[in-house]
Amino acid sequence: MTKIKKILIANRGEIAVRVMKTCRKMGIASVAVYSDADRKALHVRMADEAVHIGASPAAESYLVIDKIIAACKSSGADAVHPGYGFLSENPEFARRLKKEGITFIGPSPESMEAMGLKDAAKKLMEKAGVPVTPGYHGKDQDAKLLKAKAGMIGYPVLIKAIAGGGGKGMRKVDAESDFDDALASCQREAKSSFGDDRVLIEKYILSPRHIEVQVFGDSHGNVVHMFERDCSLQRRHQKVIEEAPAPGMTEEVRKAMTDAAIDAAKAVNYVGAGTVEFIVDGSGKLHPDGFWFMEMNTRLQVEHPVTEMITGLDLVELQIRVAQGEKLPKQKDIKMEGHAVEARIYAEDPANDFLPSIGYIDHIGWPWDAERIDTSLENTTPIMNNPGQRISPFYDPMIAKIISHSQSRNAAIYTLLNNLNDTSIYPLKTNASYLFQVLQRPEFMSGNISTHVLPEIHSDVLKKLSERQELLNCQTIIEMIDRDSKIHADTHFNNEFNVHDHAYAYAWRLNLKTGFSQSILCNAELYDVHVHQTPDDGWHYTINGKKLPKDFNQFESDKVLVDFYKKHVNPKHVESGNSTSGGGWFSDVFIYSREGHTDGITPVLDVSENVLTGNAITAPMPGKIIAVNVAVGDNVKAGDKLIIMEAMKMEMSLEVPRDGVVASLNCTVDALVSDGEVLVELEEET
Repeated sequence: MTKIKKILIANRGEIAVRVMKTCRKMGIASVAVYSDADRKALHVRMADEAVHIGASPAAESYLVIDKIIAACKSSGADAVHPGYGFLSENPEFARRLKKEGITFIGPSPESMEAMGLKDAAKKLMEKAGVPVTPGYHGKDQDAKLLKAKAGMIGYPVLIKAIAGGGGKGMRKVDAESDFDDALASCQREAKSSFGDDRVLIEKYILSPRHIEVQVFGDSHGNVVHMFERDCSLQRRHQKVIEEAPAPGMTEEVRKAMTDAAIDAAKAVNYVGAGTVEFIVDGSGKLHPDGFWFMEMNTRLQVEHPVTEMITGLDLVELQIRVAQGEKLPKQKDIKMEGHAVEARIYAEDPANDFLPSIGYIDHIGWPWDAERIDTSLENTTPIMNNPGQRISPFYDPMIAKIISHSQSRNAAIYTLLNNLNDTSIYPLKTNASYLFQVLQRPEFMSGNISTHVLPEIHSDVLKKLSERQELLNCQTIIEMIDRDSKIHADTHFNNEFNVHDHAYAYAWRLNLKTGFSQSILCNAELYDVHVHQTPDDGWHYTINGKKLPKDFNQFESDKVLVDFYKKHVNPKHVESGNSTSGGGWFSDVFIYSREGHTDGITPVLDVSENVLTGNAITAPMPGKIIAVNVAVGDNVKAGDKLIIMEAMKMEMSLEVPRDGVVASLNCTVDALVSDGEVLVELEEET
């Protein structure tokens, strides 16, 4: 057994911070690596030492094997933890480390290679007796053959990059007419993300659930599981809410699924942490023959915290101990308790196709009573002026993972709702309020979820957000007026004119009706506010010409939480005041921009205003042009996809806003473009 003394974390962001916390607990020194963009990041400041490895693009820093190995040598690190993403599933990286005598905290290169290519992995799983989805996993990549195979399998089908992961290089195709475009898009993204444009074709399960099993192997031949996770709530094939255990899971199905996962791991002599992912028939109750092998991730997963919460195990610690040659706990000693739910907070705009939001974060307020938040961003205010608090265009836009754990699923969801309610992030758009809405939906609460749920309810959720935005803006305005007025009265008038706990001292006039009017900017919207007093029932508010009811000044998010608690957590509960955290806080600095008491009731936009105009297409954010489908003088029709660009690990198609003729083309393939840059111009309409 070799004792590890110093670990270099070949990653960044929240996973680097997460690994460092376990290193500290175990008394192991940590080394951070960082790019230009991450010079002032938390993981750099938190590590025992840090090594600069290059420019901001990952291809020039975090993905360069030679630079990581050089950092190991200069720092004296005797082991590397790869986190997830970047080089975590690169067998050449593991092989190079072994050659240099540096311990790789992960599986062998051979295991990674066996599971790294989806087509080969499917064949291996068939041989091991693990059920797999029907499809084409052959070597011939001729586009006509692939299309023919899709027709034989039967639409809908799923095109998947054989070297894919994280939802990248994956396209659902509903009809033969859509196949060619989907294939080309999938191959481009696969080439860009993984350096390999080969694909496979699979039958698309109509009501699919995504359930995965956490497995662990050690160098003594032991393989165990840590139960399952449900990751069915996804947008663009990327998970946003995960939970453990899976809703509706029975002991019979769990045994069948975990047995299959262990068989899969044993088939490749697996050592370390891994996840065997299954596509599951979610059209009814779960059944033992209703799941199929999808892929194996040969690394730690983003969603590993929910497994840690229900088992009480530190999976990073187990990874390190296994890498040191220690034995895993026995299966009978791994217990499950309660239910855990995780929400991934992304800097993105759900109302604009989840387009990432990049830039500096002036304010972050994390919930003080959250059981667990995995993040690399700190509580901060504009006064602190921390220039490291930035969402960069070079990396994934995930801000944090908020994880709750309770004895029941409903109670865990309620706790997570409270945590989202008490989170505030400004000025970047986030998906927090979107997830706040999704967690309450009957589709999710029922447990009968599938990967279709978010696309199906998306428009309804956005509509609800828009309605509640107006409501919350009004409530925010009232809270601000109440607070500021009361302070003014307490300070200057000894609360002499306090009426119904509201002291509008500056509104009082001798022999005149008490009241005032003013315009207030809230969440980028201007509101005309009139406040007046009546002798019989106190103060009244009229906002934008609409008179608000007397009981209006109770925050909607609090009402939602109270109702949720009564309905789903404790139906016998009668005192609403005990079931929620209350009215929150506000300040002059944030009142005009705070996303709302539910973190995040952000203004809903139809289309980002800098993307489309009547005569031009502009870049929605900094990125790289990967395809140009038009030339000057071409006739185009509204909706044609003229430009395809890639930014923050996401491919996006930019469509022409109207019929017309291309007047100028201002970009080429591989060009780097900035936010708002005009890419295509149309002739003026006559």
